Amino acid sequence: MTPLPTRNSKLTLRRADFRSVPEMLDYAAQGETGVTFYSVRGEILSALSWRQIRERAHVTARRLIGAGFARGERILITADTWPGFFDAFFGAQYAGLLPVPVSVPVGIGGKDAYLEQLKRQLAASGAVAAVGIEDLAGFLADAAAEFPAVRLHGGVSVLEALPEKPVDLRPLGPADLCYIQFSSGSTRHPHGVQITQAALMANLAGMTGPAGLEVVPGDRAVSWLPLYHDMGLIGFTMAPLSTQISLDYLTPRDFARRPTQWLNLISRNRGTIAYSPSFGYDLAARRAANQPDDLDLSSWRHAGIGGDMIRPDVLDRFSAAYEKAGFSAKAFIPSYGMAEVCLAITFSPHGVGVRTDTIDRVALAEGHRAQPALDAQDERRARSFVLCGKVLPGPRLEVRDEEGKALGDREIGRIFVAGPSIMPGYYGEPEATREVLSADGWLDTGDLGYTLKGEIVVTGRAKDLIIVNGRNIWPQDIEWAIESRKVVKNGDSVAFSVDAGEGERVVVAVLARVSGEEGRKTLASDVALAVREAIAVDCEVVLVPPSMGLPTTSSGKLSRARAKANYLAGLYAPKTAAA
Repeated sequence: MTPLPTRNSKLTLRRADFRSVPEMLDYAAQGETGVTFYSVRGEILSALSWRQIRERAHVTARRLIGAGFARGERILITADTWPGFFDAFFGAQYAGLLPVPVSVPVGIGGKDAYLEQLKRQLAASGAVAAVGIEDLAGFLADAAAEFPAVRLHGGVSVLEALPEKPVDLRPLGPADLCYIQFSSGSTRHPHGVQITQAALMANLAGMTGPAGLEVVPGDRAVSWLPLYHDMGLIGFTMAPLSTQISLDYLTPRDFARRPTQWLNLISRNRGTIAYSPSFGYDLAARRAANQPDDLDLSSWRHAGIGGDMIRPDVLDRFSAAYEKAGFSAKAFIPSYGMAEVCLAITFSPHGVGVRTDTIDRVALAEGHRAQPALDAQDERRARSFVLCGKVLPGPRLEVRDEEGKALGDREIGRIFVAGPSIMPGYYGEPEATREVLSADGWLDTGDLGYTLKGEIVVTGRAKDLIIVNGRNIWPQDIEWAIESRKVVKNGDSVAFSVDAGEGERVVVAVLARVSGEEGRKTLASDVALAVREAIAVDCEVVLVPPSMGLPTTSSGKLSRARAKANYLAGLYAPKTAAA
């Protein structure tokens, strides 16, 4: 097998000027481009043109319709990176069913937690079918056992076993929902974001146009991002489809095992567009010593960064590590978005790379002002944040204070957005919807930030904010302080606060990759010292065994909320070391 071609020979490129997912797949199917799936060794596992994906989707749709599934019913799909997901997802689109893509298990030892997650997602979505990779058939069966409404469950083979009947297709249209996206961190109380066809098309038009990635003929996408996450599904399935370009896939698991394979695919196939959260660039930077001599990243013109707090130090290390391979730091495009807005809200300008604003920590904590730091080198007083660009065409953005008043430049408050790509609400949850979405269509993102000359700077999550003695402390500052002093690896610490009635106190949970009581005591002491020196607060350090791990969201980010819940539930108590 060979990779799908990068260019269509006759089909004219259109940038997301469609009304629905079936409509844009119908158009892309007229060309030669498509999707190529790779193994961890870089071998081609499967290659499907958009035409083949459409043909397979039609077959699946006729099977679903023939099996008696009604228009508008929900089908839960474990969104692994394999052709079967495309069959089920796009087949549902043509059958008039609503796909509900959900995560696959992450890590070892989380089987019970994953089963509970599936049950909650089935309950929240009201799905009547649940399909996925064959390895998860048992999980799906166990989860579905508690829901009599689930009439079909198992591996994708259960779809293939349905008879294909000669029925008319009933594709979802412009006025319909497109799918339900479970937002990150929604494991315990899942919120299903309703993605409409119209909202998705509006977001895709902004993302792929001049203010976004400005997709052009000859572009090729390369991704390892999970398809159950908005950045993976919309950014690296829907966006390439909406512009009829080809893309190359590596699974998230294989990326974690060999992150440089992502870069090898960009080099081999002359990829031009690829995205990652900070931790992905960090993993690849750590393996840079093993890069082959013929690695060529000069074709990579849009190196997107988003999905979590953007770390300029990580991006600096990555660009330095791969400069000799032709990577340009100017290719970085910091961006900001979330599932409740489909995906994208802001994009940084092309060709300028990462730009930061260094502000005074004291003014940030005490005055809610992003006051420029007098001495950018003073770590105790200075903090740098990344500029995430201007709002895409369509959305509107405001930073507001606690009374709802719009703030000016360098005034820190909650970020609100409105526009055509905003969700209509959480599926079946009117109260949760009203908590974040006003009657006039403004969404409270739950993020904190400030504007600077028309661009947004995100400083953290409002719900993660730690307040000690009236002082605002961002948990990211604590985690980064520990990591920057090489006390623990990146991603091995998570900070949160607890309040036992005497005010908030800081707790830091760290993976204890040490042996012996003396080693554990030294680790706890080093963590506490790093926090005290960098942030000037005392903290309690809890040591978590690697076998337990730190909790993550469905998109692989550390979950401070779940770590806090684990701590309060006493799960970390036997391994606690005070410092």
